[in-house]
Amino acid sequence: MPKPLSTDIRHRLVQAVEDGVSRRSAANRFGVAPSTAVKWVAVWRQTGSFEPRPLGGDRRSHRIEQYAEDILTLVHDTPDMTLAELAVHLNETHGLKVSQSMVWRLLDRHGFTLKKNGARQRTTTS
Repeated sequence: MPKPLSTDIRHRLVQAVEDGVSRRSAANRFGVAPSTAVKWVAVWRQTGSFEPRPLGGDRRSHRIEQYAEDILTLVHDTPDMTLAELAVHLNETHGLKVSQSMVWRLLDRHGFTLKKNGARQRTTTS
């Protein structure tokens, strides 16, 4: 993903729009798409900030943290439970719809690792 454009360009574009230039004209002047100019001005009017939002990272799995104790207890009591079963449990018990990957990120943050099960290994021919 490319780096966000500088705060200076954002500030100058918003200032031009505030001085009466249309968003499309300001976008052409500063070399950005008209939709970008519309978004920058809208964000500035809502928040008063020109700063770009942070790139990358996980922005949603924090909502599962409040159920971490319940999930970790369940995994400890039933170690063969799958991620899909954990996601269904959260939906049925707490009304929280989560993906399997979100459950895995929680377990990973709390130090769980993927272990191979010896009983499921292929049999070898002798």
